[in-house]
Amino acid sequence: MTHARAALVALLAGATLAGCGTQVAQQPITVTAPVDRPTSSSSTTSPSTTSSSTSTTSAPSSTSPTSTAGAKGDASDPLRPGDRGPQVRRLQRDLTEAGYWNGRADGTYGHLTEQAVLALQKSAGLGRDGIAGRKTLDALASGTLPPLPKGAADRIEIDLERQVLLVVRGGSIRYVINTSTASGETYMSHGRPAVAVTPTGTFTVGRTHRGNEVAPLGTLYSPRYFYGGYAVHGAASIPGYPASHGCARVSNAAMDLIWSEDLMPVGSTVIVR
Repeated sequence: MTHARAALVALLAGATLAGCGTQVAQQPITVTAPVDRPTSSSSTTSPSTTSSSTSTTSAPSSTSPTSTAGAKGDASDPLRPGDRGPQVRRLQRDLTEAGYWNGRADGTYGHLTEQAVLALQKSAGLGRDGIAGRKTLDALASGTLPPLPKGAADRIEIDLERQVLLVVRGGSIRYVINTSTASGETYMSHGRPAVAVTPTGTFTVGRTHRGNEVAPLGTLYSPRYFYGGYAVHGAASIPGYPASHGCARVSNAAMDLIWSEDLMPVGSTVIVR
């Protein structure tokens, strides 16, 4: 049985409806099994010990950002986590201008910059290593963004295929954020086998919790629940591939952004597809 079919069976049986968080009242919704996602080109990334601080950034410009390729950006000398200096600061500003949120441009290639580069690589269909080499910088210079399907003008859009979360305002992308959703793997839940799956459909934000919340499958940072126990929440690890039990993981700093700008208020729309 494929992961997609097993996921559907598990969902219909109620085996995974608790999601990764605390069970709450569910909304009626049509849930479809996800397509199995290839992960062979992905690589695990871990947070850098130095990260950019959270800050509010402006909406992305409609013009493409200036390329950083001329400054330590070719294939033989890419920008990577741990790098510092004006070239990194330029990269950070270009990412922000394009719509890839990465906090404050501080000249240090930390966790948030790596997360933004991963989101760009996912959007461009590139290898997911969090390193800004030539192909990644070219994609940035060309203003690459993930496609935006039709939907509510103001919403959170979770793209399962590309593993990115889009903050949409006025029908346009405001932020692109790296995310990691359900792995499709089997795990044990309350002594029964369950399949890690992120339900697809149109949902409404229900309960929220500020700070750490201990849930059956782990600790969630500042979750905002959109269906039963499924939430967008902060986590320490957001790799380049699907790895969660069902929730949409983002960096803790990105979750702070969502809270500080109230980007997922109760009653707002979340589309997962």
